[in-house]
Amino acid sequence: MSNNDKTNLNSTKEQERSELHRTIWNAANDLVHGGSVAPVDFKQYVLVMLFYRFISENLSNYINANEPDKNFDYAKISDKEAEFGRLDTVKEKGFYILPSELFANVRKNARNDSNLNEVLFNVFKSIEGSAKGTDSEDDLRGLFEDFNVNSTQLGRTVEQRNKLLVKLLETIGDLKLGDYHSNSIDLFGDAYEYLMGMYASAAGKKGGEFYTPQEVSELLAEITTVGKKEVNKVYDPACGSGSLLLKFAKVLGKENVRQGFYGQEINLTTYNLCRINMFLHDINYNNFDIAHGDTLTDPKHWDDEPFDAIVSNPPYSIRWDGDVNPLLINDPRFSPAGVLAPKSKADLAFTLHMLSWLSTSGSAAIVEFPGVLYRGGAEQKIRKYLIDNNYADAVIQLPPDLFFGTTISTCILVLKKSKKDNKTLFIDASAEFVRGGNKNKLSDTNRKKILNAYIERKDDEHFAKLVDNKDIAENDYNIAVSSYITQKDTREVVNITDLNKEIEEIVKRQNELRTAVDEIVADIEGSK
Repeated sequence: MSNNDKTNLNSTKEQERSELHRTIWNAANDLVHGGSVAPVDFKQYVLVMLFYRFISENLSNYINANEPDKNFDYAKISDKEAEFGRLDTVKEKGFYILPSELFANVRKNARNDSNLNEVLFNVFKSIEGSAKGTDSEDDLRGLFEDFNVNSTQLGRTVEQRNKLLVKLLETIGDLKLGDYHSNSIDLFGDAYEYLMGMYASAAGKKGGEFYTPQEVSELLAEITTVGKKEVNKVYDPACGSGSLLLKFAKVLGKENVRQGFYGQEINLTTYNLCRINMFLHDINYNNFDIAHGDTLTDPKHWDDEPFDAIVSNPPYSIRWDGDVNPLLINDPRFSPAGVLAPKSKADLAFTLHMLSWLSTSGSAAIVEFPGVLYRGGAEQKIRKYLIDNNYADAVIQLPPDLFFGTTISTCILVLKKSKKDNKTLFIDASAEFVRGGNKNKLSDTNRKKILNAYIERKDDEHFAKLVDNKDIAENDYNIAVSSYITQKDTREVVNITDLNKEIEEIVKRQNELRTAVDEIVADIEGSK
């Protein structure tokens, strides 16, 4: 295939992808058009129904592919016949769905089913129940609990609710996911990520709590895997919907994250979305461990650390227990620094947690609120600990207005436990963006420029500077990028001599004009 053919093929695929995205978003909005439900409030119904369709088709395809009879169709056999394959399938896939419970079969009967809401409730309960007593029980438990079939959001009466549920089944069922064939695009996963991004944008400030833009997620994954083709385990202590973790599947290939994807999320709904996201990207239940709870005071993965790659976009400057909790100062995650992050600003508590759980040869890339780079007090002492022990590998200033819910210019702090020098790299990427819709975005070119500067680790005027840690110490451990990189002066250079000559000519011309005007006025007055 020629380069032109490849370019045309990629262009066609991207057009198809964009068309699919438009269709998905329009369909999601049409579901609630004219009703009392805002699209963002309806997101769990759309996303869970997409998940239900995915696992139905995924399971059917798996069973059909393992049958010697190529005409076998799992969706057409009886539930009684299907029971024979339950144990082996649950062991492999982590769940089981009887033929009558498959998305396509429930959809087929939906319009004529006055008990559709109860049918869906029982189907979801059955799917979760299929994992009970097995290794996948924790991964399935509660996945459907945000899909309340009796919610008044869907309608005041059962009839109204069922009408919307039928519309939801048909809308999700009509999506032409099977027509978009591309090795580079995970169809269901891509659709899910797109919807998550759109819902996050619509949600504004709250949207930023569960979703990190894909191009930022990709940059973080690339930074932590420089020079590596595979890693053992990846981790995000504030994983939201899992978008950062899943970028490792794209950057390395999911098979090259050998022991799996680990994360913790404090918000229950977002925790469920993250687990759904794992399934939708076809990550087997054996290869992910997403926990629910407060990472700072109740971390769930003590038995799984250390991690080779850690990425995170933790909540900015939230409150935490701090020194109110006497156990925390002796916690091995925080005690080496000799001080706890302020109670009103937990940013560096997350940072120390990640550093503690980072493997000797690993890398962590953390999105940070800018204040942690220069504020005094306990935060300065923590920065001193990071610099004096040579854990800070790089600080990257990002452009403003990248994230949902805030327009501030955040930064990336890169940590390593094994460095080849006693220096910290500073990169000013504040101008590396394109405007996309109502937010700034990192283009592929922007992202690659930042990554290349990180890899090359050398001075580049107005963009990158490698600074000795002793110089940072002398600067009171201030690690704000602007303290070490001056932005390029884009103002026009003016030649003063030429400017003065130009001004003289203008003044001379003005005097000539005034003289001419005075003469004209005198002539007029003399003729009266």
